[in-house]
Order: sequence, then structure tokens, then C-alpha cells
Amino acid sequence: MSNKDVLVFEIEQAKGKPRDVQHTKKANYCPFCDTEHLTNIIDQKNDMIWLENKFKTLKDTNQTIVIESHDHYGDISNYSVAKNREVFEYIYHCWNEMIQTKKYTSVLMYKNFGPMSGGSLRHPHFQIIGLDKVDGYKHVEPENFTGMNVFENKHINVNISEKPVMGFVEFNIIINNPQYLDDLAEFARVTVKYILDDFYGGKFDSYNIFFYREGRKIICKLTARYVVSPYFVGYRLSQRDGDKQVRGIAEDLLKKLQNEAQSDEINELDD
Repeated sequence: MSNKDVLVFEIEQAKGKPRDVQHTKKANYCPFCDTEHLTNIIDQKNDMIWLENKFKTLKDTNQTIVIESHDHYGDISNYSVAKNREVFEYIYHCWNEMIQTKKYTSVLMYKNFGPMSGGSLRHPHFQIIGLDKVDGYKHVEPENFTGMNVFENKHINVNISEKPVMGFVEFNIIINNPQYLDDLAEFARVTVKYILDDFYGGKFDSYNIFFYREGRKIICKLTARYVVSPYFVGYRLSQRDGDKQVRGIAEDLLKKLQNEAQSDEINELDD
């Protein structure tokens, strides 16, 4: 790996950065709640606000944030179906707008939620980062998005990675055209609820979502977060759960999708 593949963290830019990631503690002050004093707003739609990140901690990047909601305790897991679709449509619009400028080597979009996710603020938000010099997708392969199928129809696929980027269980939701973004949003909503409420007995309180594009395809990768495996930290060796465990997880998630997802096609599955 060459030096140009490394993102440089500038610690002096992080001074004064607020932190309120714990669910059990109410923030003394949340900058995303104090919308009257937000600066460098790029765009706004209803209660969603796209703005420049005040704390630009990565060299050679343009760091932006999309505030999803005015509700400090909002999340994909507790949004209504309509609100969640609105959020996904808006973040895709913002992400695509940055991509279309063609100013960046790559544009990343992801979400941190919970104390193990790498995030610092509880208030619901996505991050969209333009990388001037680094291809953020260079070390991600198509095989990272394939695996044991949970559900598939003519325009969407849900699977659990056989070769996860980091491990252990990574859920992939893939649509073959942005016109099916509402379906992606709904599958993601139910999957996030599954991760927080049911996955391994509801032991997880943190997750990440990452977005990727392959031509017209939009890929959403969701992973429960925990202490990172030393095999990955020291050797970049990812791990995954065994087939029997993954098959059980796939069956459980499929039941959730059938029971909760607001889609006629989902409820007409051929098992």
C-alpha cells in the first residue's frame, strides 16, 4: 500500500469536537439540535440539513454531514416508513451531487450509530466525504458484496457476506437501479431493527452503514459493531460466522422482512 492510500488524521482539527455517543446520556449541548447556529449549510429539505463538517480532521478531503432529523433520538430503527424513505432519498441526492462534480477521486457515504461505531454524536446523521487523492473503494472487491442469499427478486438482493470486508456478519442490500431506492430504504430499516433488537439476542447497540456504487447498482452494507478482531487489526484477515450460523441468521432476517417490510413483493415471497 502506498502512502497515497492512507487518510491523514489532523488531530489539531479535532479540538473542541463535541462528543455525545452514549445512548444513556443526554447531551449538555448538541450542535445538530441547535439548528439556528449551524453554519456552512449546503442544502436543506424539511428537517434534513446538508452542511460542511465544522471539524475537518482528514487532510485532502471535503467532509460533509447530513443531519437526518430534528429528533435527537431519531434513528433508522425508529423512523416511520415514510420518514426513512425520505432520509434515504435525500442522502442519495447529496451523495450523487458530490460525485457528479467530478472534483474528487472518490466520494464515501456512511453512517455511524452507537458507542462502538466510531461516531461521536448521538444525533442521527450520515457523513459524505469527498477524497481528493485517495480511491476509498480500491481495497473493496465485488466478492465482498456476495454471499448467502436472504432474499432476491428481479431488482433487489439481500445477502450475508461470505467474504466480509472486516467481519463477522455483514448484510448486503443491493438494488440494480436507483429507481428502487425506496425498497433499499425499507430493507435497510428492517435490517437495522433486526441488528439492534434481535441479532444474537439483541446484544448489539452499534452499527455502521456503508454505501457503494457499481454502475447503476447501489449497494448498502450494514454491519453490527463490536471490538475489532485482532486478526483484522494486525493482519487484515477478516473472519465470518460458520455456514450453519449464517443460515440461521438469514432465516431469522427473512422472517423479519416478511413480517415488517412495507412491500407487496416481499410479502409474496416464494420460499
